[in-house]
Order: sequence, then structure tokens, then C-alpha cells
Amino acid sequence: MIAVRPATVVAYPRPSGENVVRVDRSHALFVVMCVIWGATWIAVKAGIAVVPPILFAGTRFVVAGLLLLFLASRRGETARFARGDALRFAAVTMLMIVVTYGLLFWGIQYVSSGLAAILDLAFMPVALLAIGAAFGEDRLTLARAVGVAIGVTGLLILFGPKAVAGTGGGATELVGGAAIVLSAFVYSLGSVLARPLLRKYSPVLVAGITTLAGGCLMVAGALAVEPGARQAIDGRWGVAAWAGWVFLVLCGSLMAYTIFLHLIREWGASRAGSYAFVSPIIAVVLGVLVFGEAVTWSDEVGMATMLAGAWFTLRPA
Repeated sequence: MIAVRPATVVAYPRPSGENVVRVDRSHALFVVMCVIWGATWIAVKAGIAVVPPILFAGTRFVVAGLLLLFLASRRGETARFARGDALRFAAVTMLMIVVTYGLLFWGIQYVSSGLAAILDLAFMPVALLAIGAAFGEDRLTLARAVGVAIGVTGLLILFGPKAVAGTGGGATELVGGAAIVLSAFVYSLGSVLARPLLRKYSPVLVAGITTLAGGCLMVAGALAVEPGARQAIDGRWGVAAWAGWVFLVLCGSLMAYTIFLHLIREWGASRAGSYAFVSPIIAVVLGVLVFGEAVTWSDEVGMATMLAGAWFTLRPA
């Protein structure tokens, strides 16, 4: 588990009088988060191949939430919880966990993987910047807007051909795509609403409360309506699915989600959300290394463009 605390930037003078800025460790945490979330697609793919997706995600969140709250209680952070913040915690939980993953997992059943990636990853940075600016939690600058535009262009170059190849689903694809766009919007809204909580509470405590509460609701919903969930609750998933589940609990939730909340507090939601331009590159590289997938010249152009967009977006306002 990576402990988080407010970051600092220290300037050291050169002999010539210029200043060298040492980048704070938030950038290192950002890289760790991008690598983890870029690798989670392998774990998710292994898990949902044999386990109903909402049950798979819900059980992961429940266990991760319990571990995070145990850590927060050992630090004495749970005693500082104020009942007046319960409504905002509930809203953030519903938006970032329950509604987001419910819509996303439902929508991807009817949409090609390339189109799903475009709809989710390209819309989210735009929504984060717009909602953050609307709530006064972020600054809408020209450089940041340009960075988002460049990053979205890179996503279109990378996933556009795959999206076109997978079209033709008719009305069901349209509804599924709308669900994915809505999931990105509610996740962005929840991320912005979480920032005031992160000024009062640690990312560990906020992550613990939201994942535990959200996971319990997802498991209950899966057992009630998701096909095959009651049969899968016995845990006979196989080694690959369990390995993916453990990775998602320890790395995806305990580490990456907590880091994301830390970065929301330190940077704002739009800068933290620029992982959408970096994690897909990690996923493509892992696909080459693990599965021997081919990378075309357009993929390389798209990834380079996405990195340029991330660079613009990550710059301080």
C-alpha cells in the first residue's frame, strides 16, 4: 500500500541563477496508477470470462473496502468521520462505484471494444474538465483544453479503426454506447464531488467507505438480477479468475483507486483523469508482450498523440 500525503515542489538554484524544479512524487504516483490501470484489463478479462461481471467487481470492492477501512482505523482516521458528510459520501459512492460500473458493464455487452474505449476514455477527460470548472474545483485553461483535445484525437486514431470494424449493431449498439457515455459522465461528476471530502479525510478513508458501500450494493444487485451470479457465489472460478481478482483488489483498488483520490485532492479531477490518455498505451504494450498482438503505424501515431495530450493536461494551471 502506498501512503499518500500532500506533495511539495522544491526549487533548487543553479550556479547561473536559473532554477531547477524537482517534480513532486505525485507524478510518480500518477505513473504507478497508469501502469496498474493499464494492466487491469488483463485481470478483468480473465475474471469476467467465467464470473458474472457485476458480481466479480462487487466482491472485489467489498474486500478492498474492508482492508482500506481496517488500515484507516489503525491510523485513527475513522473516529474523525462526521455524520454531516454522509450524504456526500453516499452520492460519491453511487456515482463512482455503483452507477458507473453498472452502466459500463451493461453497455459493453452491446458495443465493440474499440468503440467502448473511445466512448469511455475520450468523453471522460472532457467531462472532468467541464464539470470541474462548473463546480469551481478546476481551472479551464487554454493549455488544458488543448491537451484534452489532443488526447481525444490520439484515442480516435488508436481505437477508431477498431470501432469502425465493430459497428453495425443497430439500436442495441446505440443504447449500449449511450450507457457507456453516461457511465463516464457520472464517474466524472462523482470524482469532482469527492474533492471536498478529500480536503477533510484521507484518500484511504474515502476509498474504503466508497468501495465497501458500493461493493455491497453491487453484490446485492448481482445476486438479485444478474444471470449466473447465485451460481458463481460459491467461488469455484478457477486459478486465472482468482488471480485476476486478487490483482484487482490489491493493485486496482487498494493502490490505484487510492492514488487517484490523492491526485484529485492535489491536482483536481481533470489533471488526475488524464490517465485516460496513458493507461490505454500500457494496455497496448502489455497486449504485445503478453499476447503477441500486432501494433500498426497508426497505433504508434495514436499513442504518441495521446502522450502529447497527457503532457499538456498534466501541466499545472
